[in-house]
Amino acid sequence: MKIQTITAVTLVLALCLLFTCGCTTTTETKQLPAVTAPTAISYNDIPVQYAEVNGITIGYREFGVQNTEPLLMLVGFGETMNTWNATFINILAEDFHVYTYDHRGMGESTDVDAQYTIAQLGDDAAGLIIALGYDSMNIYGVSMGSTVSQQLLIDHPEKVRKAILSSATYSASIPETSLLHQLLEANAGDMSKPDGVRKEAVANLAWEGSYANLSEITNHVMLITGTADILTPPAVAIEMAGQIDGSWLIRFKDIPHVGSRYAPLEYGTITTTFLKLDESPEYSIRDILNSTKNAE
Repeated sequence: MKIQTITAVTLVLALCLLFTCGCTTTTETKQLPAVTAPTAISYNDIPVQYAEVNGITIGYREFGVQNTEPLLMLVGFGETMNTWNATFINILAEDFHVYTYDHRGMGESTDVDAQYTIAQLGDDAAGLIIALGYDSMNIYGVSMGSTVSQQLLIDHPEKVRKAILSSATYSASIPETSLLHQLLEANAGDMSKPDGVRKEAVANLAWEGSYANLSEITNHVMLITGTADILTPPAVAIEMAGQIDGSWLIRFKDIPHVGSRYAPLEYGTITTTFLKLDESPEYSIRDILNSTKNAE
């Protein structure tokens, strides 16, 4: 193993130990210690505001308005901005000006009659960033929100400062995500589901994926996964991290899909720390994995 690889591995391991969570460079995933989470915010106390974007109206809320560094939160499939874990949002709002919003056709956001695509949802996010008065933002996408975040990184990289992809996959149509694919198919064909949910399912199923474009992403990216995630398994996140140069990968032991719902303090802490870093790792996950293979 080369000297620089040892340095990179040591750096990643040090961060893993600091935050007591496992990374791809470790042989085991560390157990999270017991922690006391701060008080959750109340969504009822935060008014919904509205912005006109791409011919629709997007409903959003903002938290931590005293902070200057913006963070846009992209919610997952079938959910609205009210489903974010309130403790998680409160942690982020201690250091960032946090914006949550509803995708088109969901919650407080309007839609048109036509079926939309994941690319259009990415365009909506880019348009919202502009409508809120920013040239770019940090973004946090979870589940389907991470899919939209990937499309945003591909189509509008200049709009993204740093990106966190949680419970992510580069496609819903690969063998590893067969359960997710089944879930989407069931919702797409269920006429009893709200139109917004069915449209999200159709858009996800039609998405051609991002794998071919991941290596072109130059933004600072961190992937977060839970070892108990059966919808977007950790193996997919590991594969994605190997394609995105300079990316970070964090694995939480025994945490399922949408881990911020189950470990809000841990997810909030690692997200805040990553966003506050002034520079990317000296060596990328891909370098570490390749050098490890060469040393075997």
